[in-house]
Amino acid sequence: MRAFPNWTLLAIIFLIGCSSKETPKKSGQFKFHFTQYSPSVKDTFYIDVQLPNQYFEKPAKKYPTLIFLDGNFYFPMMAPIISQYEFTGLLHPAIVVAVGYKSFPMMDSLRVRDYMFPKALPLDEIKTEGGGQKFYHFITQELLPKIDKEYRTDPTKRSLLGHSFGGYFVLYSLMYQVQNKTHDFKYFVAASPTLWYNKFYLNQLPQLLEKSDGPLGVFLSVGGREDSTWSVNPVKFLTTEIQKKKIDDLDFKSRVYNHLGHMDVAVLSFTKGLQELEATKNKSKSGSTVY
Repeated sequence: MRAFPNWTLLAIIFLIGCSSKETPKKSGQFKFHFTQYSPSVKDTFYIDVQLPNQYFEKPAKKYPTLIFLDGNFYFPMMAPIISQYEFTGLLHPAIVVAVGYKSFPMMDSLRVRDYMFPKALPLDEIKTEGGGQKFYHFITQELLPKIDKEYRTDPTKRSLLGHSFGGYFVLYSLMYQVQNKTHDFKYFVAASPTLWYNKFYLNQLPQLLEKSDGPLGVFLSVGGREDSTWSVNPVKFLTTEIQKKKIDDLDFKSRVYNHLGHMDVAVLSFTKGLQELEATKNKSKSGSTVY
C-alpha cells in the first residue's frame, strides 16, 4: 500500500523555523510559546498560542479554542490568517493553539508516532506502534486543562484540525470521543486524511457516529489531484456511508477540491471548514460538494 512521503522540504524549515516565540504574558501581547512534557507520551511538546484581537479589550468574554496539529508547519500560516479573518469578520474570534515539536525535522519523524492508531500493518509501508491514543490523552487530559486554566476559553466550543496523518488523527479522535462518550471537541476538520491506514480502520466511523450523544460538526476534504485509489475514493466512500446514516445532531460536510493536490488542501480546508461549521452552529445539516 502506498504511504505518502514525509515532509522533508528543507526550504520550509527556514521559513517556519524562524518565527518569533514570545513568552511574557502582558496586556497587548497576543502570541505565547511554552513547552509541556507529557507523561502519557513521555515526550515534550512545543506549544504556540495566539489570542483573539479583542482578547484584552473584553476581559469577561470567553472564546472557542482551535487546536492545530503539525504546529511547526501550520501555526506560522494559520495564525495570521485567522487573525485577519477575525479582523474582517470572516471568522469568529478564537484562541489558536498549535501542537508542535522541537524542530521541523522532529515533527517530520514523530508525527507518525503520535497521530496513528492502532499499530501499523506491514502493508502500510510505515512503522509505528500507533501512539494515537496516548497523544489524544495528552491533548485532552494534559494540554487542554492548562489552556483552560491560563486563558479564557469556552470548553463547549473546541475544534480539532489536522491534515494528512493529522487528518487521520482528527477522525480517530472523533471516533474515540464517541466510543467513550466524552465531549472534548465539538468540531472536527480533517483535510486529506490517510484513510488507507490499517486496512481502512476508520471506515467503522459511520456506524459509531450513530451512537453520538451530542451535537457535532465534521468537515472532511480531499484534493481532486490526489491519488484516486488511496485518497479521493476513500473520502468519497466515507462521505457516502456517513450521509446514509442521517444522524441527528451531526453537521457533516465533505468537499473535493478538484484543482488542489495533497499539500494544497489544508489551509483552504481549515478556513472553509471553520467558516462552514460556524455558519450552521447546532443545525443538523450535511452535504458534499466538488469544487
